[in-house]
Amino acid sequence: MSFVDTLRQWDTAVTCVERQDLSQALRIFLAIQEPNSKISFDIGCLHLLNQDLDAAEKAFDCSIRKDEHLAVAFFQRGMTFYKKKRYEESLADFQHAFKALRGNQLIDYKALGLRYKLYACEVLINVALAEAQLGHWEKAHENLVKALNYKTDAKLNIIDKALDSALKQKLFKPVEFPSKVLFKPNKHYVAELEKKDYLGKAKVVASVVPQDAFSGFAPLQPQVEDGPTRPKEPEVLRALEGEPHTVLFEFVPETSDELAVVPGNIVFVLQKGADNWASVIFNERRGLVPYNYLEPLEINLASKQNEGISQPPSRKPPTRPERKQGLTPSGNSSGDTKRKEEQKQPKDNSYIVKVRFTFNFAVSVPPGSPYAVLIEKISKKLNRPPTAITLSLTSKATEQSVINASTEMESVWSRASGVHITLWCTTTEQTDGKPQSETHFVALHSYVSSNPEDLSFHQGDTITLLSRINQDWLEGQCNGNTGIFPASFVEGVPVNGQ
Repeated sequence: MSFVDTLRQWDTAVTCVERQDLSQALRIFLAIQEPNSKISFDIGCLHLLNQDLDAAEKAFDCSIRKDEHLAVAFFQRGMTFYKKKRYEESLADFQHAFKALRGNQLIDYKALGLRYKLYACEVLINVALAEAQLGHWEKAHENLVKALNYKTDAKLNIIDKALDSALKQKLFKPVEFPSKVLFKPNKHYVAELEKKDYLGKAKVVASVVPQDAFSGFAPLQPQVEDGPTRPKEPEVLRALEGEPHTVLFEFVPETSDELAVVPGNIVFVLQKGADNWASVIFNERRGLVPYNYLEPLEINLASKQNEGISQPPSRKPPTRPERKQGLTPSGNSSGDTKRKEEQKQPKDNSYIVKVRFTFNFAVSVPPGSPYAVLIEKISKKLNRPPTAITLSLTSKATEQSVINASTEMESVWSRASGVHITLWCTTTEQTDGKPQSETHFVALHSYVSSNPEDLSFHQGDTITLLSRINQDWLEGQCNGNTGIFPASFVEGVPVNGQ
């Protein structure tokens, strides 16, 4: 099923829910082939309304499998387990939902198409209730006290009532998600379902002809004697950087340096890498897109003056190419020294280590590398000393999963799938035993983005740096929110200068 068809059915199903025709909405949703995480979440909510708990559990499983960071999906599956009286699994999902909040007071899903705010204090109330159902009243009380640290004025009353009940060892009501509130498709995508001219009209910026009001991609006619016989290229095209390409398939980014695009978008390719990834510009943003998702756009001014852009094909998108080091969203290759070192390594034998940090990245190491080689690569990538980095085989660092200098690395590399292995990384904020000072920025301009992974702020706001994604993008925290933002919008300030 094409992206456009999926979008139409999704929009139709949500409209049916708004008309209270829930059975028809569910039939439309279930007819969607390969639903994304949001659609699977919507299906689960409708099954919950119908009290079909087994079907709801399967739908939320699918949603989480496709987006392991969707906190509200963990919350809803936790409620499903709670209603099935599977309290241990319910507790685990509520704890996952709280962890996905990353210390924030709430997550507002409006930018993702869901008019709902998931509050940390409400998640902790349900954590406490699951503990109470298991007979762990002390832990229930601890979680309710913890909820007070994340409270808002509007939620204080329900925390007080839950605390009062817990002190008497009486169960209290869970906080439930309003199941008729669903993820809606992006309204801009829905508005563009019909055929649309994505290039629009060219605008005459300067002309030697007084009051020249011509618009379009046809060239201006020669205006001097003995002028050129071939059409002149419009200035608006020559001013654009890169080669124009049409997007054939929807691409959903998996890392912060990749760019989201949908069929019909016009992007400008700055550089194509040998690994089939292209550095492109779209809507004044730079990022990486698979080149086999694109098609060169030829603008022949003489013969294609009145032709529109052909609609993108509806066939299945190609396989996502593997990422190799060297190509960055800025369109520049890595340094000569680094490139030569990589060329010396046998690419077919080297291990690709995917590291899960506050952002994901990958490093390449020779097969059977000792711990010192691995930690040095990661240390350089994060620009932090090896002593401040902890590696583990699982998302939760335990005595059995932590990798250090005393670890037998053969057992680590034996876990690799082919030449790929995933590790988890955490860091401490200390260097040589001394506390590491925080880096702060002040916003030179306001930045507001509809992308949920971005950090919005206003001019003059202070932002705490969490990590450096690349030379153009940073990750930071401001006003209780965490996200990425363009480095050019801020200016560094000393800590004691605030």
